[in-house]
Amino acid sequence: MNIHEYQAKELFKEFGIPVPNGVLVETVEQARQLVGTSPLFKGDSKPAVWAVKAQIHAGGRGKAGGVKIAKTVEEIPGFVEQILGKILVTHQTGPEGRKVQKVWIEEGSRIAREYYLSAVVDRTSRRITLIASTEGGMEIEEVAHSHPEKILHISIDPAEGYSPYIGRRLFSFLGLPFQTQVQFVNLVRDLLSFFQQRDASMVEINPLVLTQDDKLIALDAKVGFDDNAVGRHPSIKGLRDLLEENELEIEASKYNLNYVKLDGNIACMVNGAGLAMATMDVIALAGGSPSNFLDVGGGASKETVEQAFRIILSDPHVKGIFVNIFGGIVRCERIAGGIIAAAQDVKITVPLVVRLQGTNAKEGREMLKNSGLAIQVAEELFEGAEKIVLAVKGGA
Repeated sequence: MNIHEYQAKELFKEFGIPVPNGVLVETVEQARQLVGTSPLFKGDSKPAVWAVKAQIHAGGRGKAGGVKIAKTVEEIPGFVEQILGKILVTHQTGPEGRKVQKVWIEEGSRIAREYYLSAVVDRTSRRITLIASTEGGMEIEEVAHSHPEKILHISIDPAEGYSPYIGRRLFSFLGLPFQTQVQFVNLVRDLLSFFQQRDASMVEINPLVLTQDDKLIALDAKVGFDDNAVGRHPSIKGLRDLLEENELEIEASKYNLNYVKLDGNIACMVNGAGLAMATMDVIALAGGSPSNFLDVGGGASKETVEQAFRIILSDPHVKGIFVNIFGGIVRCERIAGGIIAAAQDVKITVPLVVRLQGTNAKEGREMLKNSGLAIQVAEELFEGAEKIVLAVKGGA
């Protein structure tokens, strides 16, 4: 589960991670009222500039016009009006973009240097890994490709946990001024505490800025939580913004289906996340383009298959469906029966290819062939991918 920047910064405050002061607005009228009443915009201690930032669950907002710098208080409502309701298209939103529903206004910082700092779950090492770079404010993927020597990874031994020497290693690599060492070491400690205590899967500060008066501030914040652990944190669960999620993904979650919308036109229905990834790769290898990731889980009952079909067919871009099931705990003839019953109820109007393999796969394939439904049956994975790609391209 992802949250907005302003929500992440509020959580950061609870753990002592320094962030700029700011206010959230959802209308231009709110912005006008706050400009006239909030201490952030009045008095001798007010900042010299303010950042007006679109709140969406995607990076690249600045390049898309979602971040404005106001040099006077009077400019702020106008910038809010420009951003609210705008469709931002970034490298993370896809071509359809994301509509801005909220805007965060925060005090500007007198920036001397920008850095990158994050913590992620490294599933290869099965540890939390800290990532730091001297190239803050840039896409870390771009830095990793062009200048990998400017990135440092440090895995945290779960038995040892965080020790100050880890922070000092990162500090030395980044080349921060000596007088900021204690600040930085404590900041890394607090970041890891937040990560572990709130069951995060990714926490990113980009940029982490050094101000001209030698203060470290998290100028941006991006946080993702482990979906399987959110139930342990009711306050965090309440931060979920359904307006930022795909409608089909929300519907799928009601039935415990793991669904992710993609840009292609061949829908995938698979039991198992690893098999789903392989299925999408093979569809691409066969010359097609997957329209979704959909894992129906180990059961693949008639009910789950039927709901999966309904969700898939709700996407107007879907021109064909490839069902790829490996029968392990659940036997293939039971899965075939569920597919037949679901297909009869849902009335599928696009080409459907089913590949069954595993326990009683032969019996399951015979059931599909004799069902009287327009179902193409495959035995091998690439065979099934080729069939659905040809059916979609041929309009069969």
